[in-house]
Amino acid sequence: MSEARTLYYVHDPMCSWCWAFVPTWEQIQRELPNDIEVVFLLGGLAPDSDLPMPEQMKLTIAGYWQTIQDRVPGTQFNYDFWTQCQPRRSTYPSCRAVLAAKAQAKDSDEAKVLEQAMIKAIQEGYYLNTRNPSDFDTLIAFAKEIGLDAKRFELELNSESTIEKLNEEIQLSRSIGAQGFPSLILNSNKLADAEDSKSQKLKNVQWQNVPYDYNDASVTLRSL
Repeated sequence: MSEARTLYYVHDPMCSWCWAFVPTWEQIQRELPNDIEVVFLLGGLAPDSDLPMPEQMKLTIAGYWQTIQDRVPGTQFNYDFWTQCQPRRSTYPSCRAVLAAKAQAKDSDEAKVLEQAMIKAIQEGYYLNTRNPSDFDTLIAFAKEIGLDAKRFELELNSESTIEKLNEEIQLSRSIGAQGFPSLILNSNKLADAEDSKSQKLKNVQWQNVPYDYNDASVTLRSL
């Protein structure tokens, strides 16, 4: 048995508040205590859908973007997305894209690199470059751009194993108390030995929702 502290970052690549949190979250990760491991956990915002987003929902989400820019100065959004793309309320494909990217890693360190590369490609494509991550073709293009095997990625994107893995992460995020995206949840516990930290049998589990401020990393760092 071993002592462990894991900070779960529960997110969705197409969550606009997660995008706003990026600079502060990166600072938090740089300044975390050495005994804390960070694990990204996909929470899944909206299931697959081929239906065009209703006009009222477009206006609502565009309004969220404006609110975010008011509350988190420096956050950038390209509002041309709403006229140059065909938005759909569908974020699960982008979540699966993160998992499909990680599936091409040779080891855990490379998995983290590919995970971050895909998240960055999705966020910058969506929020800055009017590219729609709800579209499979867009996600495949991102895979090519970050150096993945595009054919393998396309197969993994909608494979049963990837769908199952996403469902597992969504269920875990709910079971540990994630309340919206992003959520920071600290796990202090004793762990039975296992390779995959997300599927380990937990004993004496203690879950703690960690506070954060979009503009101030110290709010989180002081609580750890």
